[in-house]
Amino acid sequence: MLSTTEVISTLEMLQNEHLDVRTVTLGLNLMDCVSDNLNQFKNNIHRRIMDKASQLVSVCDQIGNTYGIPVVNKRISVSPVAVMGACFSADQLVQVAKTLNDAAADVQVDFIGGFTALVEKGVARGDRALIEAIPRALTETQRLCASVNVASTRAGINMDAVLMMGNTIREAARLTADQDGLACAKLCVFANIPEDIPFMAGAYLGIGEADAVINVGVSGPGVVKKAIDRALASDPELNLGQISEIIKRTAYKVTRVGELIGREVAQKLGIRFGVVDLSLAPTPNVGDSVGEIFQSLGLDSIGAPGSTAALAMLNDAVKKGGAFASSHVGGLSGAFIPVSEDLNIGEAVRKGFLNLEKLEALTSVCSVGLDMVAIPGDTSAETIAAIIADEMAIGVINKKTTATRLIPVPGKKAGDNAFFGGLLGQAPIMAVNNGARGNRFIRLGGLIPAPIHSLTN
Repeated sequence: MLSTTEVISTLEMLQNEHLDVRTVTLGLNLMDCVSDNLNQFKNNIHRRIMDKASQLVSVCDQIGNTYGIPVVNKRISVSPVAVMGACFSADQLVQVAKTLNDAAADVQVDFIGGFTALVEKGVARGDRALIEAIPRALTETQRLCASVNVASTRAGINMDAVLMMGNTIREAARLTADQDGLACAKLCVFANIPEDIPFMAGAYLGIGEADAVINVGVSGPGVVKKAIDRALASDPELNLGQISEIIKRTAYKVTRVGELIGREVAQKLGIRFGVVDLSLAPTPNVGDSVGEIFQSLGLDSIGAPGSTAALAMLNDAVKKGGAFASSHVGGLSGAFIPVSEDLNIGEAVRKGFLNLEKLEALTSVCSVGLDMVAIPGDTSAETIAAIIADEMAIGVINKKTTATRLIPVPGKKAGDNAFFGGLLGQAPIMAVNNGARGNRFIRLGGLIPAPIHSLTN
């Protein structure tokens, strides 16, 4: 039970510490919309989204106003399009992408995810068509997000798919060169992708999910920072074990807030409640930064020696607090460290505290991976694929989710700035070791086998 003091502190989180429900995401199973007639398929998709999601935004706003807890983003995730549209060509799947985008605009959600392929063990016809369609689909839409799972602990790493994604990312950047490669900011490459992520750009509805489900993403990096600051101001002699307990209790309260809102929205819409994803996902706003938590813990900056240990403690405490608060914790639930969406992390790159290699080390203990990382525009497809492969290996070996959102910014070099706008923010372009420009290892292709600990049956 929460004490009176803790109830008051929760109210303080809402009023002054950037606590919000970052996203309510409606997951929709569209498998029964399938047709080999393209127009029929598109009509089925649009009709289903309008039927199920037309009240999503208004209900979220109503419940947010009732409780004084803002729901910042309202989103939709759908069944993987590569499965639903397996009979269509890449050009036809671009049309499907536009239908999804139009439906999202009609129901006024921020993003729609699920332009997704699952290719960890091989690339089927529909997967190949979808991957080929991604650059145009993300260029010619505004609200669509895409994801491709190229690896898993059970299957290994599909290196053919990894190289395909290197080329896909290059092409997506080229098509949006006038926007600093913006299309790439809406594309995630995963290992061990969860089926219930509410956060974009990776959200899709897994095959094993219900017809419709409400998943909630709650974020509170500012809340965690303030909790640490208050505790240390009150007792400067606190040790890391005691600080971990404070983070855990804070995560507990944040998770309860998220589940409350999620269940209210689900009940109002007559849809099943799924999971609450407690991920410390920052925004470009001052005071809403994961990077600032490292400074509260006594480090000069994220990226300084000790950062990996600090992030491991933070991630673990967040997960423990969330798991105690709810038996419906899912998605990613931990800490994001995106470069462009976090002012403090971006500043750490500019000052030289954080480079790509240190960022990769941090991803071994965080929730996602190389997130919103801008790199020089002349980075080769092989180098991009090699970076992806390294990140996938971290996920596969450690039995965790990892992902990359790499953005090669056309015409810009390391040290320049990329500007994406809105929630995506801006980012300094990080230097890349281009030793993989003619990388024969990447071009060998094939499947890197699953590790021995995948044999769990």
